[in-house]
Amino acid sequence: MRTRFPATPAWMRWLPVLYVAALLLLEPVTPVRWPVSFVLIALPLVAAFAHGPLVVAGATVFAIVMEGVLAGTPCCAGRSVGYLWDRHYVAAYICTALVGVLGTILAAHRVRRERTLADVRFVADIAQRVLLRPVPHRIGALLLDSLYLSAAAEARIGGDLYEAVPTRYGVRLLIGDVRGKGLLAVETAAALLGAFREAAHDEPALPALVDRVETSMTRRAALLGGHEVGERFVTAVFVEVPLQDPLLRVVNCGHPPPVRIRAGGVRELDRGRSAPPLNLGVLAGEPYHVDEYSFRPGDRLLLYTDGITETRDPGGAFYPLLERLGSWHSLPPRGLLERLHDDLLAYSGDRLRDDIAALAVCLLADEPAVPPPSPAG
Repeated sequence: MRTRFPATPAWMRWLPVLYVAALLLLEPVTPVRWPVSFVLIALPLVAAFAHGPLVVAGATVFAIVMEGVLAGTPCCAGRSVGYLWDRHYVAAYICTALVGVLGTILAAHRVRRERTLADVRFVADIAQRVLLRPVPHRIGALLLDSLYLSAAAEARIGGDLYEAVPTRYGVRLLIGDVRGKGLLAVETAAALLGAFREAAHDEPALPALVDRVETSMTRRAALLGGHEVGERFVTAVFVEVPLQDPLLRVVNCGHPPPVRIRAGGVRELDRGRSAPPLNLGVLAGEPYHVDEYSFRPGDRLLLYTDGITETRDPGGAFYPLLERLGSWHSLPPRGLLERLHDDLLAYSGDRLRDDIAALAVCLLADEPAVPPPSPAG
């Protein structure tokens, strides 16, 4: 797979041509004593913004030739041939050559930086695919899809995470948001996902699953040490869709509540019994509460991170998620997330301030129950 450079805007690529065209339009209307051709000294630097060193070197030669043409061509600039070797024009040729050398070096440095940035983004893409594996698009009677959207194009991965694991107890879902950014957040997200993927198959009860993940996160934070141990926490929601029962089991650890979408309305699945975020649960010392909600064929479930509800329009108003979801109740998971993605970008003026992750689930009608996984998996 080849590394792709960041795209350069078209206006920047054409800027040297426009620069020369503007000069040629200005030259005939200025007095002979005002040699506008001197501004060609800056042409190599203008070209260095968007082009490589070879193009900049060519632009330098072109600028020197054009300066000579405009200096000693009576039909074009109204000057005699004697101006060609006037000391002012000779100084302009030398300055243009020096600026051209600097512009060529600058362009070569810029190309190297772009190549490095492209390589870093490529590695980040691979890391995201390893960390956030695509969820299965169908598990028995469930349709699933996921969305991850970074606020910065250069930062492809962060602390938002999601997962869907089919087990003999049902399909278990997770969405979470690690406090902070950077490598520590990515490492914490990887540790959480690893603990969840392992424990989801072993623990028959949802509170036991959450408790085991909490223990893993607390142990990891203690091993890391430092003064930020108490601050390395993760908000998360754990959801279980049982094999037979038409319901959802939810344990919320300080995260925005899931949303159930059906033709009759949109509801936040929140009964006000949220536990503390992971790695802070030991401070509370209370058992995890499991809330149960009906989940009928045709219902949709949306799990999301707070980057969605904290998206603002240019006027500062928060994104009205529940209001928007009411008109999307008939969309499949992929269509729902695509509509949500497009609507968030339009609402924010294409200026997202935080990373966004979402997981959408739909229970199909007239389908068999979610099958348990094979013994091998």
